[in-house]
Amino acid sequence: MELELPNGPVKREMVVHEAAVRGGGGGGHGGDMRMRMDVTVRINADMFHCPICFRPFKPPVFQCEGGHLACGSCVVELPWQQCGKCEHGGDFHACPLLDTFVSSASVQCDHHGCGRYVTYHEAGQHRSACPHAPCSCALPGCGFLGPPPALLLHLNALHSVPVHDVPYSKALLLQVQASPEPRHLLRGEEDGRAFLLVAGAHGPGAAVTVSVVCIRAAASPSPRYSVKLWANGPPPPANRKMDTIWADFEATSSTSPGTVALEELTSFLTVPPRYLHGAGASKELPLHVRIDKITS
Repeated sequence: MELELPNGPVKREMVVHEAAVRGGGGGGHGGDMRMRMDVTVRINADMFHCPICFRPFKPPVFQCEGGHLACGSCVVELPWQQCGKCEHGGDFHACPLLDTFVSSASVQCDHHGCGRYVTYHEAGQHRSACPHAPCSCALPGCGFLGPPPALLLHLNALHSVPVHDVPYSKALLLQVQASPEPRHLLRGEEDGRAFLLVAGAHGPGAAVTVSVVCIRAAASPSPRYSVKLWANGPPPPANRKMDTIWADFEATSSTSPGTVALEELTSFLTVPPRYLHGAGASKELPLHVRIDKITS
């Protein structure tokens, strides 16, 4: 059968870690010498899922007197914590042996370039944060999938999306064209992290909305990245301060940056048309971008 995880299919093999114990007989050495041994076995995936909620088992696992299993979350929700499959009900008891079993079973991440083995009940969480999670092309109609560095190269080479190297904690000035969907790729100089600068023009002579998306799995752990975007207005009259609009936010992470709607992001910068330079289709927005790496 196909083994399905909460976030997608994985290989059918499941690695169960077993410890082979070798006695401390001959040789005059006291105590036991333990050797860890991994074996690969095929097990019906249903054995690792709670029959009530169908989610992967994780400790504590409970078993009733009739041998039926349930996860801890389901047991506390059952009336009087009694088994519903037994004719006259039955108490559930924690089963340490099953806890050990479900904690020792692991599967290999199927993301290309990862290969890491993770505990089965943690596999869905790993997939949603894996740095090798495939990311989709930001251009409509293109079916490319690949890890963030490969997607960056793809967008630049095949779709001519410009790439700008960004030093963290320093401002970069970009000339963003006021087209319906202008796009720029930003690459962190320190770690090669890929970002997509997305913008949307609301029509000729209308405001332009700009934001930045980090190209990676949505649940990626630290580091996080804060983004500052600002634009200066036209030269002010004498004795008046220049107008500046500003947005400061944490970048949203996504494996599908091209499908992220600007209005659904944590924040964005909306720029009035008078901030644009040039005329007609050649209008551009001088945009300042600063990305800071948050490691705490």
